[in-house]
Amino acid sequence: MNPTRPKITDEHRRRLLTARHRLTPATRAETPEQVVDALVALHATDAASVHLSLAARLVAPSVAEVERALYTDHTLVRMLCMRRTMFVVPRALAAVVDASTARTVAARERRNLLKVLGEQLGHDARWLAETEEAVLALLAGRGEASAAQLSAAEPRLREQLVMAPGKPYESRPRLTSRVLSVLAAEGRIRRGRPLGSWASSQFRWTLAEPHAELPAGQARAELATAYLGAFGPVTTEDLRWWTGWTLTDTRKALALTHAVEVELACGPGHALPEHLEAPAAPRPGAALLPALDPTPMGWRHRDWYLDPAHVPELFDRYGNVGPTVWWDGRIVGGWAQRPDGEIVTRLLPGARTGRDTERAVAAEAERLAAFFGDLRVRPGFRTPLERRLADGD
Repeated sequence: MNPTRPKITDEHRRRLLTARHRLTPATRAETPEQVVDALVALHATDAASVHLSLAARLVAPSVAEVERALYTDHTLVRMLCMRRTMFVVPRALAAVVDASTARTVAARERRNLLKVLGEQLGHDARWLAETEEAVLALLAGRGEASAAQLSAAEPRLREQLVMAPGKPYESRPRLTSRVLSVLAAEGRIRRGRPLGSWASSQFRWTLAEPHAELPAGQARAELATAYLGAFGPVTTEDLRWWTGWTLTDTRKALALTHAVEVELACGPGHALPEHLEAPAAPRPGAALLPALDPTPMGWRHRDWYLDPAHVPELFDRYGNVGPTVWWDGRIVGGWAQRPDGEIVTRLLPGARTGRDTERAVAAEAERLAAFFGDLRVRPGFRTPLERRLADGD
């Protein structure tokens, strides 16, 4: 421990988290944009997670308001970026995210696609470019189209790859999704409205609006600053893990921010100057956050808000978090939706809770059930506790 560094306790960090991540009724936001601004980015691998992460933090959750921000005003943008993961980010931050992380991901996706095209189908970069131009022309003419509609109109998209040949799980997918993924990663097309409900994973596609190109180093510093503002204090490893950057790029980005070195319970960390003074203790509140929510997925080191003994119950073997119950800056339980629509919760052994917690959690479960209405949603990544609760255990 370095005695010259300001010491920030776990309690200090939990107070900051509770307020900035809008985890109590008093801190809820009026608009989806306010929520995403506070969190930098929402995980969007599961289509439902975006709506549920917002619903948990809005005064008046509204599917129409989320769709306005995503599909009408385009103030929120879906991007394949950090750690090759789909996120929703504020439009004002899209150029920063693109230059700092998405360009690298897109270049890797293109290389991988060209490799498999050459090895399996004998196609080269020129063939891929012509196919992409055909897709862009179709979208320009139609305005929007589903993957199936694009594949029906462009025969080259219907060519098939052989994945995991000879294995029991061998598959033969069409090129459609791979080509569209590369175009989306490069910011040339974007996902439009889903084909079904707000929880559907099938989307229409449309041309993307261009954004400014920034130098990569500058963009990494800006993204690091935004992350510190939402998640700091953090360790170097937290930022490296969240972004997917190399250690060298992470350290360079931190050096260009206004962060100061601090001492955390887990070791050295970084904080913005405005976060050095502990805020007043907030009035405790409950929040039911969905699978892959950005709060539990925001740090590599989680011991200060999650008892390590509960990780196997709440995370799958790939590190994806399931639905969680929060109280006073900590994960204290999990929840699930049953086939009849009931939202069931379970508080974890040893969690610091009481009757106030139980009442607040029950109220949040009712609020969430009302948001779901008749819709039934299962997380794409199932975790042990979520499975047991959903199945009636």
